[in-house]
This record gives sequence, C-alpha cells and structure tokens, in this order.
Amino acid sequence: MSIGNSPEDERPFDDPSEEAPFSIGRALRQARITAGLTVDDVSTATRVRIVIIHAIESDDFAPCGGDVYARGHIRTLARAVHLDPAPLIEHFDATHGGRPAPTPAAPLFEAERIRPERRGPNWTAAMVAAIVAVVGFVGFTAFRGGDNDGSKEAVAGGTSPSTSAPASPTPKSDKSVDETPEPSDSAIAAAPQDKVTVQVSATDGRSWISAKDHNGRLLFDGLLKKGDSKTFQDGEKINLVLGDAGVIDLFVNGKKIDDNFQPGAVERLTYTKGDPQAG
Repeated sequence: MSIGNSPEDERPFDDPSEEAPFSIGRALRQARITAGLTVDDVSTATRVRIVIIHAIESDDFAPCGGDVYARGHIRTLARAVHLDPAPLIEHFDATHGGRPAPTPAAPLFEAERIRPERRGPNWTAAMVAAIVAVVGFVGFTAFRGGDNDGSKEAVAGGTSPSTSAPASPTPKSDKSVDETPEPSDSAIAAAPQDKVTVQVSATDGRSWISAKDHNGRLLFDGLLKKGDSKTFQDGEKINLVLGDAGVIDLFVNGKKIDDNFQPGAVERLTYTKGDPQAG
C-alpha cells in the first residue's frame, strides 16, 4: 500500500498549547494537506524521496545528508506546496548554527597596520658591495687576459686553436614532455549518436543525484562524493535531479554543459539525443 495516498487521513490534530513552537516539518505538512496533496504527489513533483519527505515533516533533517542539502529540500518542498520558503530557511539557519560566516578582512588591515617603518639606505653595506664588485671585475679581467696570452703562445708554437663551433642550443619545446594532454570534451565523446549519454562528475564537493531513463526506470539514486563520476545512457532521454548542482560538472553527448548552477541549488534536468541543451 502506498504511503500517504489519502491527505484526509493526515488532518492535523488540535494542539492543546496555544503557543506551540514553530516547526518547519509541521508547516510543510499542514501546507501539503491544505493543498490536497499526498506524500506520493509531492515526491513525484519534486523527485525528493518519500522517506526524506516524511523525515523533514517530522523535523528530522539527518537523512538529507547535511545542512546544504536540507536547505535545498526545504526550499523545494515549500514551493511544491505553495509555501514561501524564506521564513523556513531562516528558521532552519537560526536553529542549526546558520550559514558559515564569510572570512573577515580585518587581518589584512591589521597586517598593513603593523608593517615595520621604512628605514634609510644602509650606506655601509652599499660601500662593501661596491668594493666586492670592483675586486671581482679586476680578477675577471686578469683571468681573461691570461687566457688570451695562452692562446697567442699556442698559435706561435704551431698549435692551432680549436675552431669547433659551439653546440647549438636545443630549442625548448613550448610544452613539457610530462604535461598530460588535455582530454577531449569528455571520456564519452565517442558515445553513439543514436543514444543520449550523460556523465555526472562531483568536482567541487559531494551531491545527491537521481537519474531515470525515458520510461521512468531508476538508473541511480544516491550520493556522489567529491571526485566520483557516473555515466548514464538511454535511447531517448535521461532525467536528472541534482541535490547540489553547484558542485557538479555535466557532459552531455560528449560536450560539457556550462550552466551557472548555484551552490545548494536543487536542479531537475532532462537531456535528449539532440542536446546539449537542458530539457
């Protein structure tokens, strides 16, 4: 039997306390029931798993996999039940430590303030350096003069000086030999043209993803850790849900998709054989 197919059976009970504390899960659940939607309806519309929806409606955000994913799920569920997500996100941040604070610029100004004062030139060191330079120049001139005299004596005695041309310098290659060649658009550049091939790579962090084929069959539903990659292929289209699209690199039919996804944003995408273009 499906979970939550009857919103009438989920009518909110009367709270005996007139000033019950605000609850994100309670607000989402009541808005869903008011909209006449079941948990299955919301899961189908948002691609958020049923178990996660039940957990969030019970104010249990552990199954989300972290605060970033929890914010994305709250925002997605609120929009699905026609609820303003901003107050819910603010309440979540207030009760879960808030967003990471930006790095303050104070240390830069502090370093500038305590920079030591500039001193005048050290004339003693300059004089010593000048004397060393003169002595070195005189020694070098004497050494070169001795070499010239030796060359003249060798010619006078019948010995020919070496006339071999100096070895020509080996031209430097513009690229290092060990430099790894840039890969093609992706490792799936040779994908068959009669299919759609999608590669998902978690390059900047971890993200939950879900992938289905054109029949709605689930190809993958799980967490990609940083550095992980998954490739999906179908004869018509691939449906994707990205829990944190800002950390994902996408390659569709051998070409990279340059979309400016925001960190923490939940994106639902569809790609076909004619792409790259978001469906």
